[in-house]
Amino acid sequence: MSGTDELYPPAQYGPGWILLAIGVLLLLAGAAWLVVVLTRPRRTLAVAAPLPVPTLTADVATVLRQEYLGAIAQIEADYRAGRIDARRANLELSRTVRSFVNEYSGIEAPVLALDDLVRLGVHPALIDAIGRNYYPRIFRRSAPSPEPVEGPLAGAEAARKVVTTWY
Repeated sequence: MSGTDELYPPAQYGPGWILLAIGVLLLLAGAAWLVVVLTRPRRTLAVAAPLPVPTLTADVATVLRQEYLGAIAQIEADYRAGRIDARRANLELSRTVRSFVNEYSGIEAPVLALDDLVRLGVHPALIDAIGRNYYPRIFRRSAPSPEPVEGPLAGAEAARKVVTTWY
């Protein structure tokens, strides 16, 4: 043994060795990735044909129109029999017409305001029915005055016009 009792620290590696080890590991990982990518079987991506836009045939459109014309007639009959008041009749007619437009063309008419429908450029019969018949009678601020008999009846006629003349 040597005559000194001093301890010597372990030999330290320089920073170049650590960088070399990291570089070798990255090179091995890159080579493994390259082998995996190049040896995998090729897949051809089949581009799916765009789904056809559903169009209404004459039969479906006719059935849809008949269904909504029946609903309009029922609302009109309920109003004439006194089961619903004029405001409720106009509200139901507005909902019915908007639902028809939604089912027939996909336009989200039940949730759109009149200004939005005008901006979309929808059929003028719908704009006229909502603007002249439904909005003034549904959203009246003052106490309801005696409603003329033709109020909801004119609204029903406007609803029929929308259903029968819609694109």
